[in-house]
Amino acid sequence: MTTVAFIGLGNMGLPMAKNLVSGGMTVRGFDLSADAKAGLQEAGGQAFDSVHDAVEGADVVITMLPNAKIVEAVYADVTKAAKDGALFIDSSTIDVATARKVADRAHHAGFEMVDAPVSGGVGGAAAGTLAFMVGGSAEAFERAKPVLEPMAGKIVHCGQAGNGQAAKACNNMLLAISMIGVSEAFNLGRALGLDDQTFFDVASNASGQCWSLTSYCPAPGPVPTAPSNNDYNPGFATALMLKDLGIAMDAAGDTGASTPLGALSREIYKAMDEAGHGGKDFSAVIKHLAGKL
Repeated sequence: MTTVAFIGLGNMGLPMAKNLVSGGMTVRGFDLSADAKAGLQEAGGQAFDSVHDAVEGADVVITMLPNAKIVEAVYADVTKAAKDGALFIDSSTIDVATARKVADRAHHAGFEMVDAPVSGGVGGAAAGTLAFMVGGSAEAFERAKPVLEPMAGKIVHCGQAGNGQAAKACNNMLLAISMIGVSEAFNLGRALGLDDQTFFDVASNASGQCWSLTSYCPAPGPVPTAPSNNDYNPGFATALMLKDLGIAMDAAGDTGASTPLGALSREIYKAMDEAGHGGKDFSAVIKHLAGKL
């Protein structure tokens, strides 16, 4: 039986860890939150009071952490505590440069590591249908796949270390742009007298069709499971989208890539966050753009 240390049992990490327990793995968890640790124990996992204790003896270490600085600090501890041959999987969303630096340090310490950020939000984490974008060697990817499968609907090897984070940054920039476009279209349709459901029925079967419309519609009604039908409770919070757009724009600056719509999307979500709505789902941008939030 595979033993997994899971570090970071937050809104995403805890349901991911629970799916590993359900998948027949021994899960040793750590988080600063006592409630999170209790949640893992209730699901059949084991909770520990330090990273060192959770990692000791584990075959695989998975991290789901808030930012790059914490990821670096945690892996400094992990490399000291992990047993020989352990595999490291970081599912945090961080910048490409840090992901590659941490992977390089792990490699020089004798460990294989992949960056494996996810798409799918809290709902996907709970359902075990997350999309994993994995960066690292082919050998490390093959080792990681059976561990990721209980949490995943899709697993894609994106290439070298850091490429998982690169794919995540590009995907979420696209998601932000498309959600703003869909929101603007609904707002214009309303101003012209179009019913939301009518516009949805047209656009979802026409050239405007996209995930932000058909799976995560920002207008209440057409997609019952979308946050728009739950007072825009996340889902995927605006503050997290803003973080991801910051990573994407930093990468654009570093590489010289032209991303004018990405930059504008960042400014829109920044304004929304600064207005006190960072905790709302990012699809609530439809209300922000209409001046109703």
